[in-house]
Amino acid sequence: MIGLDSPYQPLADEEIQIVVAEAFTQCPVDGLRVLVIIPDTTRTAPIPLFFRLINEAIGDRARKLDYLVALGTHQPLSEAGIAQLVGMSAEERARRFPNVNIYNHRWDLPGTFTSLGTIPASEIASITNGMLVQDVDVALNKMIFDYDILIICGPVFPHEVVGFSGGNKYFFPGIGGPTVINFSHWLGALITSMEIIGREDTPVRRVIDRAASMIPLPKFCFSIVVHDDGVAGVYFGTPEESQRLAAELAADLHITYVDRPYRRVLSIIPPMYDDLWTAAKGMYKTEPVIADGGEVIIYAPHIHEISYTHGKILDEIGYHVRDYFTKQWDRFKGYPWGVLAHSTHLRGIGTYENGVERPRIQVTLATGIPEERCKRVNLGYMDPASIRISEWEGREDEGILVVHKAGETLYRLKDESKHT
Repeated sequence: MIGLDSPYQPLADEEIQIVVAEAFTQCPVDGLRVLVIIPDTTRTAPIPLFFRLINEAIGDRARKLDYLVALGTHQPLSEAGIAQLVGMSAEERARRFPNVNIYNHRWDLPGTFTSLGTIPASEIASITNGMLVQDVDVALNKMIFDYDILIICGPVFPHEVVGFSGGNKYFFPGIGGPTVINFSHWLGALITSMEIIGREDTPVRRVIDRAASMIPLPKFCFSIVVHDDGVAGVYFGTPEESQRLAAELAADLHITYVDRPYRRVLSIIPPMYDDLWTAAKGMYKTEPVIADGGEVIIYAPHIHEISYTHGKILDEIGYHVRDYFTKQWDRFKGYPWGVLAHSTHLRGIGTYENGVERPRIQVTLATGIPEERCKRVNLGYMDPASIRISEWEGREDEGILVVHKAGETLYRLKDESKHT
């Protein structure tokens, strides 16, 4: 295990270079085919730096060195998007790294996957404390078998489904098949984001780690913690141990505790989230500090689509609290469970009794999505042109919180019993 952190001052590139070089003195790559798994553009991460350092460290030692973008079910990146991800133009990439391939994880093609086996229902019941009891097929991008060693390289943040991101999450859902994706996300939804977000040891993490244990290849991981546009920590080792150390640092740097709840939160969504599916993090990360009956406003004039991948399904089912689905399970169980989970995560916790749904808070979109569509999917609407951010700022004493670059910092109450 190798690690270096500096919570109060970003690590210099030269310091990170030393960590990368030392990592590959312990990681066998000479003469081997190496596949590096990296996040897409919906994560803040120094991928250009690590792309350069990894290539410098082992480009001449490995028999083959390629990269795979862990899209989960996000849209594939264009060639220009891939070049931007690694910090250079397409022309520069072709000139400097002609033998290095960067692939999209083509989750949308059925021939992408191969089954690694099944986690039996008895084990699932034990992991989930009986919440779910079923066999879970573990499928992964079969491209991994073209390589001898797998290296994850990505950041760790509080996460609404698994608790903290990173580590084996880059396999599932990153390059995983639909069964594990749908199962793990629905498990997270049953537990609820409010309960799971920002907690390291969760049933969902245990399922993901168990699935990853079935990968019959050596696995290593650079777990990165970013802060204030710099790298606060980098850890290299197994996916489990490096992610765990990174999560400890991320808990210190990416969770903001407040004394009392807010009645309104304006979540300002950065451009890296280009649909509501990804921008919903602006709700997940602020939900714990919104008072009962309060409101979160997703401010993102640049967003015009609910989900480029799952929009048609969400138009059909809408956004609802968990119990809306569980108490009408025969009606909804045939939909992709991962989409149902996203629906409940954005709508937040609440109740559904005698046909009446009562969400704890209101979720309002101030985006480019039309008012009619917002209402159709059971969300509020506000004209983004009516919002002047300067008029919202500095009003914490009035119960109003403005969050810039929403989606990565988790807000939590010091006393989590206070929501009124």
